[in-house]
Amino acid sequence: MKTTVLAIAGKPGLYKLLSRGKNNLIVEALDATHKRQPTFNSDRIIALSEIAMYTNGDDIALYKVLDSMKKLEDGKHASVNPKTATGDELREYFGKILPDFDRDRVHVSDIKKLIQWYNILVDNDMTDFVDEENAEEETADTTEEADPGDSKPEAKAEEDAPKAKAGSKPARK
Repeated sequence: MKTTVLAIAGKPGLYKLLSRGKNNLIVEALDATHKRQPTFNSDRIIALSEIAMYTNGDDIALYKVLDSMKKLEDGKHASVNPKTATGDELREYFGKILPDFDRDRVHVSDIKKLIQWYNILVDNDMTDFVDEENAEEETADTTEEADPGDSKPEAKAEEDAPKAKAGSKPARK
């Protein structure tokens, strides 16, 4: 995916970053409306690339989980409907995607949200999950080599990207 995909707390769905202003971001909804709207500093905005899922070992980046889901579903919509499936069905389905997920910290609501986000990304043909992650890692490595003593970009990124909801958290750097 070549665009930045964002989640905004309190608003359903996913958003694509279009441009940055002085005190806001212009985003477009990734749904049938494709409505454009500004978001402000008071909105809790987080990029999907900054979210990780809890496991019994190291946390797994959300894009790796989405890629596993894509392989399981063969690039199509999820075979489980998050609105009608029971909690046990959702946990069983998610166990096929991420067998090592932490069953205490990953809630059913987190699994539902993940499935909904996956379906939105499939609808918008934004399914190059691992390619984007690799590109971001290469960019981060290049930035660190260029100026290893400058920690201001990281601090700014943390301010712009608030913590994610329970069951997922910002990826470690």
